[in-house]
Amino acid sequence: MPTIDAKPSQFTTNLKALGPGLLFAGGAIGVSHLVQSTRAGALFGLGLMGVIIVANISKYPGMSFGARYSHATGLSLLEAYRRQGMWTLVVFAMLTLGSMFIVSAAVTLVTAAIFNELILRRLIDDPSLQLGCIILLGCGGVLLKTGGYAWLDKAIKFLLGTMALLTLAATAIVLPDLEWGTLSLTYPAVAMNAAAISFAIALAGWMPAPLDLSVWNSMWALAKQEQTGRRATPAENQFDFNTGYALCVVMAVCFVILGTVVMHQPGIAPAAGGVGLAKQILSLFTESLGAWSYPVVGASALAVMFSTTLTAVDAFPRVLVVLKDRFASAEAPGEAARDFAAERSYWIAFAIICTGSLTLLYVFLTSFRQFVDLATTLSFVTTPVLALFNHRAMFSAEVPQAYRPSNTMKRYSEVCIGALSVFALVYLWIRFIA
Repeated sequence: MPTIDAKPSQFTTNLKALGPGLLFAGGAIGVSHLVQSTRAGALFGLGLMGVIIVANISKYPGMSFGARYSHATGLSLLEAYRRQGMWTLVVFAMLTLGSMFIVSAAVTLVTAAIFNELILRRLIDDPSLQLGCIILLGCGGVLLKTGGYAWLDKAIKFLLGTMALLTLAATAIVLPDLEWGTLSLTYPAVAMNAAAISFAIALAGWMPAPLDLSVWNSMWALAKQEQTGRRATPAENQFDFNTGYALCVVMAVCFVILGTVVMHQPGIAPAAGGVGLAKQILSLFTESLGAWSYPVVGASALAVMFSTTLTAVDAFPRVLVVLKDRFASAEAPGEAARDFAAERSYWIAFAIICTGSLTLLYVFLTSFRQFVDLATTLSFVTTPVLALFNHRAMFSAEVPQAYRPSNTMKRYSEVCIGALSVFALVYLWIRFIA
């Protein structure tokens, strides 16, 4: 009797296409979630929930266009910028050079705070955050040089899933104790407070991530395409990105709730120092799940944050190398998916990133909180520019019609760019003029 091969369902096909979207989540769920979202809950309860929701909604088009453009064309977003005019590359280069050290330093600093609390302080009396950063950057360099990043790329999907499940479980446990009185979707309770406005801007800056991540995501999409030997369909690409993006949003809401119940309602202020805040973040889970969860949560949190650090110190050198190439010539399809770690220019850029980040940590670091806020605020004010670049890329002539977003998405993107621009201008007015 002849057999009939069952055609795989669309859902099964979509699952096989998962990759860049989960890498996006791994890179995004870091400072913005473990630190900023927790601080938001600790300081204002649910008062900044509206800020988080608006930030995620307004950044969605610009974020999604990174992988979408690369799937459609086989080119990175940096080639799209070059085609818009060399001035666009110059602007992006200036934004990158202005933020790469502080962004790399900020994510490494948060990772070092957790690393010191879990591991280093058991080996060394009172280890400094700077020492933790040096060790982490050194380990990251070794992993990237030996090809360990490919292994970590796979392992982080499991660790990120573990962290997500623990976070959801902890949130479900504390939810009955949540006092809903502080909930605000329009942000009226703290709108007249200058300090609160500054924090809200910092929170939105990396929620769910800096828009630079769309450029990195375009390169991950090309790497996935190179690995599988096929181009994902528009439906597969959207499923992949939407899965990662939804995970980012859910985790942000969970950390706000945890910060509200465990810290805001009892009146516990967030610690100003990095090590103190790391302890508080880990206590969110141990107080709700029990002491047994400390090592599991600690390992997962460290892995998630280390993946964010490794992503940053790997992506910035890649961007610098590709930027140099794009200033010199056009990009061939698939060129940005090559093995950068085998190139001398990549390691020169890596050394520059690490040296600049450590210099900031040793010379200019006066406050852990202010340092993170500065990095996130810089990302906030540059978001409208990158959103505009990505919009122009997605609707450019080289994108096949089948891969172009709908007219509804086009209008949505335009509205988001306008809103992000207004937000940035209002903040700059309040900060420097009013």
